[in-house]
Amino acid sequence: MWWKKKKEEKEEEKEEKEISLLKSLCGDDEKLYVFLSHNLYENPFTAISEKHLDVLIKEAEKSGDFGQAVDKAIFEGTQNPEEGERYIKVIQNLASKTMRVIEQEKEKAEKEGLTDRAASLELRIENQKFMIERTEDIVKVASQFYNEKLVELGEDERREARVKERKMEESDEWRRGRLEEAEREARKKEISKMRGEEKREAETQYKREELEAKERKEARAEEREEEDREERRIKEQEEAEREARKKERRGN
Repeated sequence: MWWKKKKEEKEEEKEEKEISLLKSLCGDDEKLYVFLSHNLYENPFTAISEKHLDVLIKEAEKSGDFGQAVDKAIFEGTQNPEEGERYIKVIQNLASKTMRVIEQEKEKAEKEGLTDRAASLELRIENQKFMIERTEDIVKVASQFYNEKLVELGEDERREARVKERKMEESDEWRRGRLEEAEREARKKEISKMRGEEKREAETQYKREELEAKERKEARAEEREEEDREERRIKEQEEAEREARKKERRGN
């Protein structure tokens, strides 16, 4: 169906946009790009645990899975640049612990003759080594990536709020219009039963009310056009600001 196709096209566009942003941030550093493309998220608020980092670390030490703690540490490091050195050490420590867990799994796989499994685990070990060696670069690029994503998420949230508000207003307007129309029809029937001066005065009042209703409708149509113009202005401003941020990143 057309709406499903539109949704799929929109998702593909967002994915391409995300890849383009990360690619531009990494430049020619293909290893950094490949690593971050598997470890950063378009929406960190939904992808990264809300639990405190200390809690995630304690849970990871029990389970042996440090993935959520690493994600949390990277994100918090991007949002607290004044504590950058502390978060770099935390990330490196978590990567070291992860590597020890994987090395144990690899030894077990090798003893059992699971060569494919051992080879896969070796790649994961290399990823942890890369994280330890390039932590500063990882946090630097992740900061730029997440800061841009948070700006875009804020824009999306405000846009959705405006759309929701407009839909509610239009729904209320439609209900008022139907009610006024029903009242006018009822009034028209009443007038048809009148005679003489009373009928003439009622008809005059009815025409006046019809004119007022028409004027309100035209005024509301102008308001909607103005809202459309304002929405286009906001979109243009957001795009201009996005381009300015892009140029600033290139300058850095």
